[in-house]
Amino acid sequence: MAWVYLLLAGVCEIGWPLGLKLGWNDKGIQPLWLVLAGVAILASGGLLMLAQRAIPMGTAYGVWTGIGAVGAFVVGIVLFGEPTAYPHGVPYPQVLREGDTVLIDIGAPLHGYQSDLTRTYVFGTPSARQREVWAVEKRATEAAFAAAQLGVACGEVDRAARDVIEAAGFGRDYALPGLPHRTGHGIGLDVHEEPYIVRGNATRLAPGMCFSIEPMICIYGEFGVRLEDHVYMTEAGPAWFTPPSPSIDDPFGEG
Repeated sequence: MAWVYLLLAGVCEIGWPLGLKLGWNDKGIQPLWLVLAGVAILASGGLLMLAQRAIPMGTAYGVWTGIGAVGAFVVGIVLFGEPTAYPHGVPYPQVLREGDTVLIDIGAPLHGYQSDLTRTYVFGTPSARQREVWAVEKRATEAAFAAAQLGVACGEVDRAARDVIEAAGFGRDYALPGLPHRTGHGIGLDVHEEPYIVRGNATRLAPGMCFSIEPMICIYGEFGVRLEDHVYMTEAGPAWFTPPSPSIDDPFGEG
């Protein structure tokens, strides 16, 4: 469990100027020594992998720049508890408490191309409700990946993820609680570009296309879950850039 706290400490150092605040049992903590754990993205060409062990901040930055990433890693979003239900975050300080859902969205440029990855897990022991929603999110991402075959319209991939979420009792279409936005976006020179994995997009998947799968479940007043990984289309079908999160108990695939 200590490594989870260190992960948050390392990430929140970067977010500190934006008002993020770490807390433990209602007491705010401002770490002076910080460790960035599990957020170095390793790359070879366009292949991104998540480093899954604690590494010192300086070492993490060295790995980051050593593989060609330009500038600092980008922490797009860090959320604790109920704010995890908001896809683009909240504008106020947060305090981390035992049992909180944690959502971290991160990326970095490499050779002029963008990366993007989100993990959601629990700081402490997951509740039955957190396990249930996380499992639905996992199934939705798997359904979208399975649907993402050559020649399939982008809108059909969105539909596959949405069907799983709706079958679990969440809102139809874009209704809340449920999935209020598109299932994914293309990525390349820009973080968000075509092909968009969204209802009504008739663009058919073809080799070379790269896009995210992230059908977030938002439950205002409780929490949200987003598992975001990216796919590239090969001549044989879809392949993951990053290995998906295995489970809520093993979010970084450490076994």
